[in-house]
Amino acid sequence: MGADSPNPVRILVVDDDPGDVLMIEEALQDSEVEKIIDVVGDGQEAMEFLRREGRHSDAVRPDVILLDLNMPRMDGRQVLGEVKQDEDLRTIPIVVLTTSNADTDVLGSYTLQANAYVTKPIDLDDFNDVVHRIDEFFGRVVVLPRRR
Repeated sequence: MGADSPNPVRILVVDDDPGDVLMIEEALQDSEVEKIIDVVGDGQEAMEFLRREGRHSDAVRPDVILLDLNMPRMDGRQVLGEVKQDEDLRTIPIVVLTTSNADTDVLGSYTLQANAYVTKPIDLDDFNDVVHRIDEFFGRVVVLPRRR
């Protein structure tokens, strides 16, 4: 599903920090991997998007989810739990991309079947590098499940 693929990679960014969202979007746009980025501001909206409910009734299933842990209404841990227990959604790879490097968050995320856990760097160049690496990995290296 990489750049040579007829279909761009669809990435759902779930993050409540507009600054982080902007940095993620800019880093993702600054790569060779063809992609479509959707953004939601919290876990509750993420579940509505994934289940095509309400204003997200025409949402397209993402190929990859970049998920922050600490958000209002419904946090990333709850989203992970719901997605990975949902027969229709569980095959979507989820990368936890968060500021927390607490062992309990790392272990908890993998226990809830996160596909990867990445700590957001403070430095802008490092942040861009991390997002580029995620983008390259899921955009070029990994074989993603076909959308249904």
